Amino acid sequence: MDNRNLLLAVVLSGLLILGWDLGMRYFYPEAALTAASTEAAPAGAAKSGKVVSGAGDLGADSRPAQKVTLKGALASPNRVMIDTPRVAGSINLAGARLDDIVLKDYRETVKKDSGPVRLFAPEGTPGQYFAEFGFVTDGARQPSTALWQADGAKLTPATPVTLTRTDAKGITYTIRFAIDADYMITAEQTASNGGTAAAIIQPFALIKRTSTNATIDQFVAHSGPVGVFGGTLWDPHSYAELAELGGEKPEGAASWLGFTDQYWLGALVPGKGETDSAGFRSLGGNLFRTDLLYAARTIPAGGSLTQSTGLYAGAKDSIILDKYEEAGITFFGKAISWGWFEIAEKPILWLLRTLNGLVGNFGLAIILLTVIIRAAVFPIAQKGFASMAQMKAIQPKMKEIQERFKDDKQRQQQEIMKLYKDEKVNPLSGCLPMLIQIPVFFALYKVLVLSIEMRHEPFFGWIRDLSAPDPAHVLNLFGTLPYDVPGFLAIGPLAILLGITMWLTFKLNPAAVDPVQQQMFAIMPWVLMFVMAPFAAGLLLYWVTSNILTLAQQSYLYSKHPQLKAANATAGKAKT
Repeated sequence: MDNRNLLLAVVLSGLLILGWDLGMRYFYPEAALTAASTEAAPAGAAKSGKVVSGAGDLGADSRPAQKVTLKGALASPNRVMIDTPRVAGSINLAGARLDDIVLKDYRETVKKDSGPVRLFAPEGTPGQYFAEFGFVTDGARQPSTALWQADGAKLTPATPVTLTRTDAKGITYTIRFAIDADYMITAEQTASNGGTAAAIIQPFALIKRTSTNATIDQFVAHSGPVGVFGGTLWDPHSYAELAELGGEKPEGAASWLGFTDQYWLGALVPGKGETDSAGFRSLGGNLFRTDLLYAARTIPAGGSLTQSTGLYAGAKDSIILDKYEEAGITFFGKAISWGWFEIAEKPILWLLRTLNGLVGNFGLAIILLTVIIRAAVFPIAQKGFASMAQMKAIQPKMKEIQERFKDDKQRQQQEIMKLYKDEKVNPLSGCLPMLIQIPVFFALYKVLVLSIEMRHEPFFGWIRDLSAPDPAHVLNLFGTLPYDVPGFLAIGPLAILLGITMWLTFKLNPAAVDPVQQQMFAIMPWVLMFVMAPFAAGLLLYWVTSNILTLAQQSYLYSKHPQLKAANATAGKAKT
């Protein structure tokens, strides 16, 4: 592979990154935005059992929550336990809140004794994050502190739990919670008017959280408000941007809406029934809320209404999300920020899962994936190498043309193109293997960052998480010195191997004619060593393996084209 081809590939990579956003907007257009409104519209004329326009609004929180410890909040006796194969926690009977959810399948850290990941936590705790279900009656939100009665002690996939309370007007409210074996909770809200007068009632659901424990919003992994509105994915804002705006009500009917982290999702899924509003708002103090308010209905004495809402609280496992999408939740799988490269990312993830199932180690699966990719492009690489051999063979003729027409650049280019045609040489064919690998490289990078299957997956030795950077650093003697290495100076063994293997591949390549290019290619491996050091260890493992395979491939192809090897050796002697 000509060094100039690698330079061209780097330039194309930059253009690819710059065009990423345009591509995503073209293939996955975002829903139009409208400013959020926090004022309640006046109630319209009520008819029995009819929808009433603008009968209420959830408004902002009336007062800040009192700070409490997690242990103290969970010690309350007013709780119903949750226990499923994947989820554990409890429902808070004060406010009908799901504010205690941990994920059994995932640890907080790579340490074996680390506790499970906590997704939801009670209001007032440092990591507050919870869902609440309730009612707006005659324009007023029912108190969030109201105590509900439960008909069971534990919510499991086999045992739903119903909460009940009756207000001063004689209206009885019930919320029946059911949960599946994965991460979906269904809340069926019913209001039965046992009073003497009609009432205007709106069921609602909300998710409230702090952003202080949220993952960083990245170019490749969105963290913040997210949803599907009007059949299009909506995820334009980070928490900081939402705080600046104050709130957003995206246009179009909501298919689902909530908050996403790199690996976790809390989202509301509206059931059948007309919604009054669905959107997001900033509550100040790093607190944010997503609201789902259903249309108001006039319920006469003796009448009732029922509304169902889904709550997803769990891991962004693509298999599970896609299963819910197939069941009817529009674009639920796009809660993972696949973006424009989804067409390559999902097959790569599938192949990695399959290979991991065979060898039992995702690091080995990445190595096997690299071998498969290189084997697939080998015929193209062979043709590219043959083209390079032809290019070397016509170098004397090219130099002669350059000397003869050195004062007429246009004529020089015309004669060179004629030479290519006469000799049947394609100067770009050597680029094809690298061009094919560019989308694979970016797709693998996103798979390593986004797929929860890669989280905390070890390789061998010191690499205990392939989705995280190499933890061993040369400048602190691989952890023996008591300080952290800053930023790009955090060079580990994998980054060093990357630099060395890339330098060796450059040494085997035919030397560039231009002295500037020679200098560039001399320092490029070591620059990339620093640039790539903070990236996921799995990505560096892929690149190092690819470089080693390139060395083997070059050695083999040189044996097939001895004239190219001889030309390269001659060029090397000329440089020295």
